[in-house]
Amino acid sequence: MSNYKLANPAPLGLLAFGLTTVLLNLHDSGMYPLNSMILAMGIAYGGLAQIIVGIMEYRRGNTFGTVAFTSYGLFWWSLVLLILMPNMPFFGAVAPTDSTAMAAYFLMWGIFTFGMFFGTLKTNRALQFVFISLATLFFMLAIGEFCGSSKTFTTITGIEGVICGLSAIYLGLAEVINEANGKNILPICPVKEENTTQQ
Repeated sequence: MSNYKLANPAPLGLLAFGLTTVLLNLHDSGMYPLNSMILAMGIAYGGLAQIIVGIMEYRRGNTFGTVAFTSYGLFWWSLVLLILMPNMPFFGAVAPTDSTAMAAYFLMWGIFTFGMFFGTLKTNRALQFVFISLATLFFMLAIGEFCGSSKTFTTITGIEGVICGLSAIYLGLAEVINEANGKNILPICPVKEENTTQQ
């Protein structure tokens, strides 16, 4: 049993987060309207997959991974519920969330993400970029909701979100490809060599 090796679930979580983030922010940048594709991704891949990964990280003893993946998986579920609840008879007369409430929502997620960024400082530069770009995205979304963003600001925010999502996709693929080949094919710039083997 001591030789039993657990697979690394983090790439699944990164890809689930990255793909869903890119698709949502392509909508935010004006490429297409909000539709069932985005909501389905938020429920299934961005939401459920990350929650499963968070549970798997718990089994591996990784507190950071447990908190991060479970939290962002539940973020996607909460975002979908914010969109759907006002139109669901099951919840009764639930008023749609106004801009001030959404600004507070994104602000708190930005603060949480910025705090989590400090947990990446001894890992690798790629993960650091994912978290700092995500914190920036949340703060930009909060500003846009609170101040009433222009179309230009919304487009810029969407582009920033696409960059954030692509960085997560890159890191997820890099971890899969590097492990499959037994060497670094795609660089992730670890801060310290010994940290690359930490659970």
